[in-house]
Amino acid sequence: MPPSRLDGLYRSLLLTKFFCKGWGKPENLQRLFEFRKIISNRESCSQLVPSNYPVEITKDEKTSECRVLEGKFVTPFSLYLPGLVPEESQDAHFQVILPHKWNEERFKPMCIHLAGTGDHYYWKRRTLAAKPLLKEGNIGTIILENPFYGVRKPKDQKRSSLHNVSDIFVMGGCLVLECLVLLNWCERNGYGPLGITGLSMGGHMASVAATNWHKPLVLVPCLSWSTASAVFTQGVMTQSINWDVLQSQYFSDEKYRDSLAKMVTIVDDAFLAGQRFVKHFNESMKELRRDIKETHFHTKKNVFGVNRVNNSLNLSPALLEKLLSRDKGRLTTQEVNELNEKIREAQQRHRLRPIPGAEEVKIEVIRELPKGNDVTDALKILAIANGLAVFEPPSTSSVITSALYGGTTKLMSYIMPSSGDAASAEAGGDGEKAWWQSEALQFMRGVMDECTHLKNFSVPYDTSLIIAVCAKDDAYVPREECTSLEEIWPGAEVRYLDAGHVSAYVLHQKLFRSCIIEAFERAKKLQAPSVDNSNRLTSEEC
Repeated sequence: MPPSRLDGLYRSLLLTKFFCKGWGKPENLQRLFEFRKIISNRESCSQLVPSNYPVEITKDEKTSECRVLEGKFVTPFSLYLPGLVPEESQDAHFQVILPHKWNEERFKPMCIHLAGTGDHYYWKRRTLAAKPLLKEGNIGTIILENPFYGVRKPKDQKRSSLHNVSDIFVMGGCLVLECLVLLNWCERNGYGPLGITGLSMGGHMASVAATNWHKPLVLVPCLSWSTASAVFTQGVMTQSINWDVLQSQYFSDEKYRDSLAKMVTIVDDAFLAGQRFVKHFNESMKELRRDIKETHFHTKKNVFGVNRVNNSLNLSPALLEKLLSRDKGRLTTQEVNELNEKIREAQQRHRLRPIPGAEEVKIEVIRELPKGNDVTDALKILAIANGLAVFEPPSTSSVITSALYGGTTKLMSYIMPSSGDAASAEAGGDGEKAWWQSEALQFMRGVMDECTHLKNFSVPYDTSLIIAVCAKDDAYVPREECTSLEEIWPGAEVRYLDAGHVSAYVLHQKLFRSCIIEAFERAKKLQAPSVDNSNRLTSEEC
């Protein structure tokens, strides 16, 4: 279904702009990339936060509805990467909503709620989630204030406008370690089973944080997906990013292009390029043949035709069916390798086979893909695709990613990443690229995947306790070109709403809460919570 128009309209009305100061210092990004490798591994990350990490309770009061605690602690992230967390964000602040009495002494469910974009302070999550969950499911809630938000917002930051791309990685790293502090605090004080949830950005932060807990944990991410890269490079959030500043900074400092670009990987690249190749090859060839006909150059038609009748790549039936279906993002590593190998074999066959009318043509080695949009450059791409030329970059990688994904001609838009109507985007002037073709955008995909793609993190301890809720027409969080949660987390359940991002947030809060309650009921059945009632809140902590 098409992305929600309401999402686009709502985003256009907001004033918030992101990353107006650029990427952040190259040395800071390098430190973040290196630290990501530590916190993405459950074993190494768990060593960063002691189970008795100090937490100070600053408030304890009872209302007619509930018991309310407030507390704070120093974010562990600032201890491991000093200088990256703003002074205002270094103390983590949280609020706890508890029932006056638990329904069962050995069942005291507690759920951490992480904030979505623009969700400052506690009131919104307390009103929409915490208090209703208390009434509907007798579930306690911890509302954690995001770094850069509310009382943790830097003085020079306006609204939710993060200054640098690196800030969102600092935010995520802080939340991962802070959730570990709070989960340990819950266990010390006799609460359980435990869980994490969040909406939109909060949903993705919850997913990342949940990967590092060493026990079964309820996880209900709402309106999020497997990576944040699509959010910032394809969704409506792209309208809120100052791409001119990012591109200018990227090209003005060689550290971004040289050292940092080599440290990141676009996770879903190989699969997407292969699927675009097979699904759109015939269509792109029609466009090529129209241009070729004008130059009176004749070549074989549809050398690599791929459909259910003409499977000239000799793909296995299962792989062919997957690639021709609408079910995207689910190729296994073995299937990607098969697709690469079949394309290599087909190229070899057609290089050795004489082509009528082109006996004089010699196989050419092309070291750099053409960047223009004219017919000459298009013919070079066609020669590579048909085996009349071989593309061998300085460091040859996958046939799919190097020979097909790397091309940036207009005609190759059929197999390039799409963003809304990107396939029909035109260059704005002589030599000017469409925005989705810029290297800065590809670098953004790489850094976002490096730090946020769930494939780069441990699989949660018990995926049967995961219920993800997604909006089918979500224009904020595109899913089409990303690996599915089911593939990354086998056993997790994904449910879909017939709604866009904004309408789902406004109309389906009760559904989100019902999924949280259901997930905690699963936890209750699957495991008896190991609760030590001797470790209740002491007067010292209160």
